Amino acid sequence: MSEAASRPSNFIRQIIDEDLKAGRHSMIHTRFPPEPNGYLHIGHAKSICLNFGIAEDYQGQCNLRFDDTNPEKENIDYVKSIQQDVQWLGFQWSGEVCYSSNYFDQLYQFAIDLIEQGKAYVDFLTPEEIRQYRGTLTEPGKNSPHRDSSIEANLAAFEKMRAGEFEEGKACLRAKIDMSSPFMVLRDPVLYRVRFAHHHQSGDKWCIYPMYDFTHCISDALEGITHSICTLEFQDNRRLYDWVLDNLSMDWNPRPHQYEFSRLNLEYTVTSKRKLNSLVTEGYVSGWDDPRMPTVAGLRRRGYTPLSIREFCKRIGVSKQENMVEMAMLEACIRDDLNEHAPRAMAVLDPVKIVIENYPADKVEVLKAPIHPQNEAMGEREITFSREVWIEREDFREEANKKYKRLVLGKEVRLRNAYVIKAERIEKDANDQITTIFCSYDPETLGALPEGRKVKGVIHWVSAQTAVPAEFRLYDRLFQVPNPGAAEDFHAAINPDSLSVQHGYAEQGLVQAAVGQAYQFERQGYFCLDPDSAADRLIFNRTVGLRDTWAKISD
Repeated sequence: MSEAASRPSNFIRQIIDEDLKAGRHSMIHTRFPPEPNGYLHIGHAKSICLNFGIAEDYQGQCNLRFDDTNPEKENIDYVKSIQQDVQWLGFQWSGEVCYSSNYFDQLYQFAIDLIEQGKAYVDFLTPEEIRQYRGTLTEPGKNSPHRDSSIEANLAAFEKMRAGEFEEGKACLRAKIDMSSPFMVLRDPVLYRVRFAHHHQSGDKWCIYPMYDFTHCISDALEGITHSICTLEFQDNRRLYDWVLDNLSMDWNPRPHQYEFSRLNLEYTVTSKRKLNSLVTEGYVSGWDDPRMPTVAGLRRRGYTPLSIREFCKRIGVSKQENMVEMAMLEACIRDDLNEHAPRAMAVLDPVKIVIENYPADKVEVLKAPIHPQNEAMGEREITFSREVWIEREDFREEANKKYKRLVLGKEVRLRNAYVIKAERIEKDANDQITTIFCSYDPETLGALPEGRKVKGVIHWVSAQTAVPAEFRLYDRLFQVPNPGAAEDFHAAINPDSLSVQHGYAEQGLVQAAVGQAYQFERQGYFCLDPDSAADRLIFNRTVGLRDTWAKISD
């Protein structure tokens, strides 16, 4: 099968194939145009994979362009984080980073062009009056009393706007289209408004800023974008996109066209920037990179890999059909990736001590264990064995039926990559809590089966002498309902158990772990080292469990 034939097909690629076949374009040029007013989320990742992926597959170009027309909500930190996220996902934009603000001078001249053609006018209605005049979905709007001002008067008024002679909300530039149009977006939309705000790129040069619908299509055209791909909520805006380009005194070559696809709706999350910002500012999460957040930064900190997110975007596909994607699909992608690539290790999250009474008190044994049992090429790691070890509290019972395959008083179990032990007796504290399990071991069972008996269970452990203390942050879904965005108060749908913290021990070798390094901890799931870690305080975030248990719990 050829490389082209193996690409995931969708309606956008079919359009591109037809455009190339018909000779409408000789090269494909896309763009990813985020607003620098927040962190990117999983929905943006879908758009990134689509736009940059198309450019790669068709040997074209893809621009990163910041839609920076609203300086009051933007800052340079968001600009930097967005660039980092795009590159972390494995993509690189063509040429220099672009900004809509790069074109402010040209956009201003294009606005003058529309005024000179009698296709734009300065309106002095208040924002509230403009809304009233616009009409409703069932009733047409009515013309502003300023709609028929002379071209000369509009040019003079627009220059006064540019010079800062009008207060915010006192004047705006509107396109003169059709106040009776069935499409609200064509009822004389605002093209420019007055904003006395410092801009992170242009400084204080401007006190008027263009609106998105005026800016976006022109920026596409100036950059030579061939296919302007956006989500379905901009479908009606395509009419204004085309109107602007068709009515300017320019012969665009290539002429960009807008295409819409369905946005990503993921279960148990919200992707509204307003709602995400609320979670951060109101303290429901620790920040934009909280591992429970659906932001790219949050997913990265939780331990998701670029490969897993790209694979997820590939699996969900691209269509015009709105739907809700199951969280289990995203989790399956990271499990598949980490199962293949993550080194194995042992960590005990809820420890109880074992004392092996017939093992020499002063002996420390260095054992070998595979880094990955299905990949010998990854080699082996060293683990230390001693008289005292930690095991999971849930891995021991005083009594149990035959289905229980772990340690039971009076019975045997194998310690992973080590010996077979037998629980002989226990000690408890005043609260009837087990503090110590006293065991014996069979010295002939290292790498060998015990003579004359079968031991079915295997449990993980760490040496109490050499293991390092660690904090384990167990993350679950942030919301309790599949569609929290539809709730009357989405805050009320937050899962109170979305984070639990346990303190235990990890293999000594994990002190060498790098931030973000992923591991599969025996029977516990996949974890990664958190940036807050220090040499004397390891912190591991659980990325995902070894299997999907949520469906069983929620049934």
